[in-house]
Amino acid sequence: MAHGIDRKSPGMALVKSDQAPYQAGARLRIPLISLLGDDPSEKRAHIREVFHASFSLYERLFEHLADPRAWYEKAIPIRHPLIFYFGHTAAFFVNKLRVAGLVDYRLDSALEATFAVGVDEMSWDDLEEHDREWPGVEAVRTYRNHVRELVDQQIQTLPLTLPISWESPWWVILMGIEHEYIHLETSSVLIRQLPLSHVRTLPDFPSHKGQGKAVTNTLLPVSGGRVVCGKQRQSALYGWDNEYGTHEAMLADFAASRYLVTNEEYLAFVRSGGYEEVLWWTEEGARWRAFAQASHPSFWVAHGTDWRLRVLGEERPMPWNWPVEVNCHEAQAFCAWKSQQTGLPLRLPTEDEWRRLRDLSGIPDAQLWNEAPANIGLSYAASPCPVDQFRHGDFYDVLGNVWQWTASPIYPFKDFAVHPAYDDFSVPTFDQQHNLMKGGSFISLGNETHATARYAFRRHFFQHAGFRYVESTNPLPDAPVYESDDAVSQYAEFHYGADYFGVKNFPTTVAEIAILAMKGRPFRRALDLGCAVGRTSFELARTGAHVTGIDFSARFIQVGTRLRTKGHYSYTLTDEGELKSYRTVHLPDLALDEAAQHVEFFQGDACNLKPHFSGYDLVIAANLIDRLYQPRQFLEDIGDRILPGGLLVITSPYTWLSEHTAREEWLGGYKRNGETWTTFDALRSLLGNRFRLLDGSPCDVPFVIRETARKFQHSLAQMTIWERL
Repeated sequence: MAHGIDRKSPGMALVKSDQAPYQAGARLRIPLISLLGDDPSEKRAHIREVFHASFSLYERLFEHLADPRAWYEKAIPIRHPLIFYFGHTAAFFVNKLRVAGLVDYRLDSALEATFAVGVDEMSWDDLEEHDREWPGVEAVRTYRNHVRELVDQQIQTLPLTLPISWESPWWVILMGIEHEYIHLETSSVLIRQLPLSHVRTLPDFPSHKGQGKAVTNTLLPVSGGRVVCGKQRQSALYGWDNEYGTHEAMLADFAASRYLVTNEEYLAFVRSGGYEEVLWWTEEGARWRAFAQASHPSFWVAHGTDWRLRVLGEERPMPWNWPVEVNCHEAQAFCAWKSQQTGLPLRLPTEDEWRRLRDLSGIPDAQLWNEAPANIGLSYAASPCPVDQFRHGDFYDVLGNVWQWTASPIYPFKDFAVHPAYDDFSVPTFDQQHNLMKGGSFISLGNETHATARYAFRRHFFQHAGFRYVESTNPLPDAPVYESDDAVSQYAEFHYGADYFGVKNFPTTVAEIAILAMKGRPFRRALDLGCAVGRTSFELARTGAHVTGIDFSARFIQVGTRLRTKGHYSYTLTDEGELKSYRTVHLPDLALDEAAQHVEFFQGDACNLKPHFSGYDLVIAANLIDRLYQPRQFLEDIGDRILPGGLLVITSPYTWLSEHTAREEWLGGYKRNGETWTTFDALRSLLGNRFRLLDGSPCDVPFVIRETARKFQHSLAQMTIWERL
């Protein structure tokens, strides 16, 4: 493929439509809300207008349900029936107003409990077999009316200061509006999956009229370059927490399909037996396909030898030039099949590659739109449209029409922070099981239309989503998974997290004292024994010395190794009970990225080290000896590992426990010949023949280990520094 095209002023024409648009000069069905402004009264009125419009539009969507059974019949087994979603978005407003402290009461405790939790993204083979007692439609409709009145009252009376910030109580009102937009999409997908006998068409949700023979798809070159993602807090538009922070990438040239994959292009995969050939499917995708007995896209309906397409309230003859709508497994399988057909290594684009297409498209940010530049926001139709309707630079449908699956599992950007009003919006999806979709669909509104929007679903889920394919040498993203092991997470926080109660970071302090003690001595190689998750090792390497970190725990070593190779590590902290908070450490933030080049980590036993771990100028054993099974043997052997004139640094709170060290192996902490025998006494006895205790030893170094948000271990480690004779 050709690369390196000179794209001067890419896509200068905002949008070129090769066909007459469905609705000339169309705008988003509901306008965007800017967080900026200088007239609170005007902003208040605008937010009120948008709230009522979005609330009413959502209710109008459910009028597609023509049969009372449609409210209570599951469209698919792993989602709630639609009555849940009808009440859920209203209950969300009440719950978030309570979280923000704007109201201190409930409108209906029973309904708000029933509709509180909307996360039902179970695995495809994890069925909810039990039935619930759902309230009647009219009861929920009445409840929604009461919620509408409550939110309207808040909008009219809540003090408003501009701009609206993340910390503002108005944020939860915008959050409720945006949350309703999300469920407008997901509920419309479920309506498309109900039996046709349960639904009807509505004139204000028309499907697009254009259809015909599909265009031939081709790969076009895309010049590589720098991609910068992440929303800033001062942005003019609302964002979900996963959008904030920073991310940069440098992409090599790649090629992308000019159009989204059409129903006709996908038909060749179906006709070739693509759903029966396990070769094209990932292991996870093959399990889903076998379980679901899938043989074609979910919205395709067979009529004899012909195909029809299910849209919101009807079936229609198959529009072969519309984008195919599939889940991520199906999109990945098609790419694998297409690769074999063409001899090219094709795959889904990454989030960064989609963003590069977006940057080159010439489409301005959503707040600058005078007309909808794509089939988005219900501005043209309540369905997809032909893939050659909206041109964005050299490509079509860079945004709009249908969401586009990517190869990127969602992950947090650098400086990610959870919004306290909705702490489980994003983090549960940081599990490498939720892939990002980009670009929005025909029904996307609000935040979903933004270039910075980041929405992810499990790969077996259906949305109004299709895909395009790329030929690319750019690496696939390395998406972090949050470590949930309590011990590992506690140590990650102990080494790389916040300082608590004014106590300085312990691993850093140990390294600083050791480096100071090494002043004027040769310092080429250091050994950090019991290195845990590696902070002291990295800090020692600031000097340019080569540092070896060894720990008995493979889990701890994995943290240090990941930090050294990837530069970041994510972990989960227990706050209270089942409540969690989330952290990501980045070595560049600690100015340790260069030092990491001089560090290596190994799993090993401090009491039985391999012979080649020797010849060190410095050995540190921080809070190690009272966790060894043979601490005396360790002290007798360690001198052989240190060069003459080198230093041994030992710290320990001397917490001798029989679960770690047999009672007869304790160095101190007991009576000997009727006299008190301390660990420091034992150190002087065992090390005195080969080491000299430096002046200033011993001294106490405090440390704090966080267990929960309100439980901490505050301890003192005694530090001694010994010079090898």
